[in-house]
Amino acid sequence: MKNSPNPVLKKLGFSPTDRVVIIHSDDIGMCQATIDAYAELDEASRISSGAVMVPCPWFLAAVDYYQSHPSTDLGIHLTLNSEWKTYRWAPLSTVDRASGLIDEQGFFYQRFEEPQEFATAQEVTLELEAQIQQAIAAGMKPTHVDAHMLTVLHPKFLQVYLSTAYQFGLPAMIPRWGAQEWQNRGFDLESSEKMATIIENYEEQGYPMLDHFTGLKLNDPTNRMQQAKQALANLPIGLSHFYIHPSKDTPEARAISPDWQGRVADFDVFMDVQMSEFLKNEGFQVIGYRALLALMPGR
Repeated sequence: MKNSPNPVLKKLGFSPTDRVVIIHSDDIGMCQATIDAYAELDEASRISSGAVMVPCPWFLAAVDYYQSHPSTDLGIHLTLNSEWKTYRWAPLSTVDRASGLIDEQGFFYQRFEEPQEFATAQEVTLELEAQIQQAIAAGMKPTHVDAHMLTVLHPKFLQVYLSTAYQFGLPAMIPRWGAQEWQNRGFDLESSEKMATIIENYEEQGYPMLDHFTGLKLNDPTNRMQQAKQALANLPIGLSHFYIHPSKDTPEARAISPDWQGRVADFDVFMDVQMSEFLKNEGFQVIGYRALLALMPGR
């Protein structure tokens, strides 16, 4: 993270030493249980933002919720992977395996490494555009975009991800990291410098950036409240995106994902008034992506 204070903080009326956080619900529309979970959290003001997976079967139900709650802070969880074994989804832009987006079964690849290796920037651009256009055509006015499994946060696709978001006037989930932070994430020096330069160029043009992003891992649902409190307490000053994957406990959710218990635990923890009180007592300033949308150049 850059040493200089994030200019977003001042623009939003915060001090450079404030801890500002977006409590973000990922994977909305992946299945029905995610929509009910998001709806309850949103209506109770327990989260501040979420993002829908446009290629997934329950996307239109998420749009229905949006249309009945137009003030909800719902963006697009740009998706290049379909990670489950028997419950899958495919690209909107192509059925051609030569695109590098499609596995031998006709769906997105399960692991993030495959599209990073096989897909071209051109094919990824077409798919990201298709997902945003589909959401808008369905009646959404998305507040932002972010990245399922972080697949597009890669030197091959970072420029595509940001330029596509900004083409539609949407803020993107992206940290204002320098080369060292990207190296810490496992990228080589050349790639890290390339990514840092792309981000720096956009920030200089006035595009709002995050300082940090993190969230709760799904592989351990035990002591979830303590996990969440510890992870939040460890957030540095600046603007952070904190992701959770909330789901109701349904037969469908149990059948789809081996990590369903972590998803249900996320829902339970953030519905608990304890968490709201913790955020308040820790002095967090909670915002959504709508605040960043208002800062986009040209608005």
